[in-house]
Amino acid sequence: MSSKKYSRGFLAGASKYRVPPVVTTELIERYLIALDCPRALTVLILFREGEHEQIANLEYNPLHYLTVEQHRDSYAATKFLSKFKGLTLGYDLDEVAVKKFESFELLCKETNKRFRNPLSDPLYGGKSVWLHNAVKRKIAEILGEFEFNEVISMADWGPGATTLIKRRDASATKKFQCETGITRDLHTLFPIEVLRDYYPLWASQLSASDYPTYEKGNKVVTVPKDATANRVIAIEPGINLWFQLGVGNLIAQRLRRVGIDLRDQSRNQRLAKEGSKDSSLATVDFSSASDSISTEVVRELLPPEWFDFLDLSRSHYGTLLGRTVKWEKFSSMGNGFTFPLESLIFYAVAWACTEYAQVPTRNVSVYGDDVIIPTSAFEHLSDVMLFYGFKINLKKSFSTTPFRESCGSHYLSGIDIKPYYLRDGISSLLSVFRAANGVRRLANRRMNYLACDASFRDLHGYLVQKVPKGLRLLTPEGFGDSGFISNFDESVPSRARGGVEGFHFRALAEVGKTYLDDSVGLLLARLWGLPIRDDYECDHREYHPRHNSLIRNRRLRDRVYGNKVHLSGLVRLDLVKCLVQQWCDLGPWI
Repeated sequence: MSSKKYSRGFLAGASKYRVPPVVTTELIERYLIALDCPRALTVLILFREGEHEQIANLEYNPLHYLTVEQHRDSYAATKFLSKFKGLTLGYDLDEVAVKKFESFELLCKETNKRFRNPLSDPLYGGKSVWLHNAVKRKIAEILGEFEFNEVISMADWGPGATTLIKRRDASATKKFQCETGITRDLHTLFPIEVLRDYYPLWASQLSASDYPTYEKGNKVVTVPKDATANRVIAIEPGINLWFQLGVGNLIAQRLRRVGIDLRDQSRNQRLAKEGSKDSSLATVDFSSASDSISTEVVRELLPPEWFDFLDLSRSHYGTLLGRTVKWEKFSSMGNGFTFPLESLIFYAVAWACTEYAQVPTRNVSVYGDDVIIPTSAFEHLSDVMLFYGFKINLKKSFSTTPFRESCGSHYLSGIDIKPYYLRDGISSLLSVFRAANGVRRLANRRMNYLACDASFRDLHGYLVQKVPKGLRLLTPEGFGDSGFISNFDESVPSRARGGVEGFHFRALAEVGKTYLDDSVGLLLARLWGLPIRDDYECDHREYHPRHNSLIRNRRLRDRVYGNKVHLSGLVRLDLVKCLVQQWCDLGPWI
């Protein structure tokens, strides 16, 4: 059979393949039975009895267990269904999310009152004053002078929707072609005459459209978060978002100068492991951190020129449940600078608290609201964060036990106990691949990456057997869930020819659906997307699980542009031929 015929036949079978609902139930029950611990039995009984709300509310307390095995198994059982969308709960997730959002808006209002008249507040004084001044100095030192031209050059479109453009059409091409939404505040800084000076071709396009389309502000919507709650985000006006990302990228660049790289979580993960070994470092998490950044706190902490630009580009008003609201918070999730701004504030506060505790600051690290700080400075951090209106999530912050969690890493006394999360029901071929690979990776972690725990072999085999033989792609680790990850001897791949080192294998990939475009917007998107680094490497990155790093492995000449524009969120299946230089084995089942 020719390669093309094989591909067509495989894709036809993969697209039509459907998994019976009973497979999801079997996966859940077999997984909990394989864990074989009291907490797993509890979850299993609750699942069979339909007590899903109790499952979602289960908590893990490191003080309740004596051995590493007890910790590991109970944690795995507790977290297994914590993000599962198939749980049936007795309340409206959207309603809960909006109420939580509104409660933090009230908290921001209280914080704003405090900072408008700090001398009358009981939290103001002594340590708080010293730390507040230290935080301001640190932020000024990190940010330096505000460079307007750098914001202009670093501006960009995010991947999501705007108030005028839906997510399906949210490509850079569409936004350059059609986006005109802007708040009146920002338009005072960027009328068409100013945009023409900085973006002449784009300004010509805007002149031919309806720019400016005045927007009152952002629009609050909810998106899925986990089994117990949805998350509130705010969709921003498009031109605002363009400049929000510009100043956000500039803040992130300044943070990199002091060792905080928001493109990489590995430093937080490494420090969490160290903290779990000797308890020298604490991992700190916050409740709704992005909804807790009050306006007066930002005004107090940032240099005036930085604050003024951020204030002009943000949405002062928004639409919530059909009514217009003036925000007490400075920004929220969905704003292009919220993540780097909260990282900047948390880093400066953590650094100041560590200096106040008179311990070295070299291991202070942040990634958004995931903070690593010396344990001896944790109490100071708790006090000053209360002063700034932030709530530390004590259920997800760890300083007194050997357990640490940060940026998706979970360690107990230096041992990786990261659980497997079942997020969706098993319904398609790719979902079977994801479930089987999740189980096998967990089995591999339990054996310290040297082998696979045989307790999960039957479950893994059950999932493999649910896929027809002709659709069982075998792939190495490091290529996502494009097939069943397997050892070299299981796959027996073909060796590459023509003097190329490595092995070929086939993988199932989700490829974005496209349409053809020949507009000015496409030209602008292509020009703005060109890399400007000297080595002309693009930002294509692959995650390698062995050393937890980002590998850039594709250059400009490999990028095919043409006139194709991707439709966001719409994908098709494709069978691709891949090359791997060294096949990474997970070891035998033991």
